[in-house]
Parts: sequence; C-alpha cells; structure tokens
Amino acid sequence: MTLRRLFLFGALALSPLAAFAQALTPPPATAPKADNLDLRFANGVVAVVEDKVITVDDLRREIAPRVPGLQRESRNEKEFNEKLEALQDDVIQEMVDRVLIVKDFKKDDKRHIPESIVDNAIADEQIRRFDGDRSKFLAYLRAIGMTLRDYRKKMEDDIIYDYMRGQQRKNQNVVSPARVETFYNENKDHFYQDDQVHMRMIALNRQEGETDAQLAERAGQITTRLAAGEKFEDLARTLSQDSKRAKGGDWGWQRKSDLKPEFSEPLFKLSKDQATAPILAPEAAYVLFVEERKFAGVQPLAEVRDQIERILVNQMARDSENRWLERLRRNGYVRIY
Repeated sequence: MTLRRLFLFGALALSPLAAFAQALTPPPATAPKADNLDLRFANGVVAVVEDKVITVDDLRREIAPRVPGLQRESRNEKEFNEKLEALQDDVIQEMVDRVLIVKDFKKDDKRHIPESIVDNAIADEQIRRFDGDRSKFLAYLRAIGMTLRDYRKKMEDDIIYDYMRGQQRKNQNVVSPARVETFYNENKDHFYQDDQVHMRMIALNRQEGETDAQLAERAGQITTRLAAGEKFEDLARTLSQDSKRAKGGDWGWQRKSDLKPEFSEPLFKLSKDQATAPILAPEAAYVLFVEERKFAGVQPLAEVRDQIERILVNQMARDSENRWLERLRRNGYVRIY
C-alpha cells in the first residue's frame, strides 16, 4: 500500500476530508493509529536522506497547513484525493531536497548563517503567526512535539534553503536578443491581442420621474462641453455618479467582450480622444471616451520584449535549479519508503 493510500486509510467509514483531518490529529497514547501509517513505515519513517530521518510526523506537519487550501480548491472528494496524492509526493520531494541543499551549503566551512538572522526570523514568525505572544508560540511548539532548539534548527535550515535556491536562480539573468527573437517567432500566437480600448466613462443617474428626453438633454451637455475643449477626465470628476469618479472616470483597458453590446458597439467604432453620444439605459445615461486604442493582432516584438525576457529568465532559472537538484540527488544518499 502506498504512502498516499495509507494517509487515507480508514476512509471506508469516514469521508476523505474527515479521514485526513483525523490522521492529522495525534491520537491518545493508548489508541490505535487512526491512519495506520506504522503498518507501512518502520518506526514511522518516510525517508532517510544522508544522516537525516524524515518521519511521518514531519510529513504531517508540512502537509497540514496546506490541506484547507486543497479543500477550498476541490469541487468534490475525488478531486480532493487526487490533489492530496500529488501534494504528498511533492512535499516528500521538497523535504528530501531541503536536506540535500542544506548539506551542500554546510560543506563549505566558510559559509554560515549569522545567529542574528535566525533570531530575527523567529521574532518575525512570532509576530506574524502568534501576534507577538511568546507563550502562544511555545504552546504551539509543545502541541507539535518540537523543542525550541528543534524549531531554531528548522528555521536556520529554511533560511539556507531559500538562500541557496535564490542563488541558483540569480545566476540566470541574461538573455541574448537572438533567443528573445527566436522565442517570439516560435510563439507569436501567445502574443495575439483582441481589440482593446482604454476607456473613461461618465454616468448620470436617472432622477426620479426623469424622462428619456430630459436625461438625454443632461447628458448632451457633456458632449457640448467636450466639443468646446473641456477635458473628459475633468468633467468626470465633477459630474460622474459612479465609483470611478475620483479617477476621472478611468475604467482602464477593456476588451470588446468585456462590455455589454450597448457599450461596446459605439465605443469600438471610435478613435483615440473621441467620445460616444449619450447612451440611455433605464437607470442612467452614459458617455464613454477613448483614451487609447489597441487593435486586434499580434503585438510587435518591441512591446513584448520585456515580457519574453522574464519568461526566458524564469525558464533558464528553473532548468538550472533542476540540474542542480538532480546532481545533489545523484551524489547524496536518499531512500524513500
């Protein structure tokens, strides 16, 4: 029986969510293990990495905070089980890699983490998770069976882990123009954009008993003032009655599909710095304004170069990190049960 199946052992009587919640709660000393993990792991051992033993309790501690997120994301129990299986595999690999990375850091005697950095990290954690209450923090450590010394060691290892991964990624930050151009030419469909308008809007709410003709006349005064040279955004700050009034009626970039047809049809016929005629609706009259236009088509390379560079830097960093981790795994002792 696999690790992930054992985590859900007992689900015949309980729903998978309830079974896992039960598995995360340490049972009384006299009670049998709710998840029967000891049937699979000798002495509750999940893996051995170098001289470090990763236990079932270690795995539970890492997984437990992530379970509520899985529950929120899952539409049903089947999907939850699938996500949980994948999470368990990922967490075990993370824990194995963490041990190997910390060992790689410590093999250089000249490298060390100053105690003050660990102290500050623990203090920040107490503030973030326990409102700065040390007694709550210590109670939490007792509840999970961890001493302050153990926690300090874990925090130091976490700092080393983050530092070493950051160093690996930082080494990959230069992308040649030729590689950017090649990526663009091979992935042009990714840079297709729909028609878009940077839209401003003035909304005039219909007053009680106001007819369409009266409302149209009020809205028409806006059109007249625009024709006389007043700025749309200034009029919006003064006259508009919607949530974007303070921003000069600025609704940002809108695609045609984002808007109702009664708005999109007149708006997307306009050019930059043009406004629609008043649009009447049961609740209000609207005047829309085109601040900028982007027409449908593939964006030119100059507009997406920075985006492509970020994509390639992240891709190179991931590849570099994976090669590094593979080397550490190959050269280290790892046994996953």
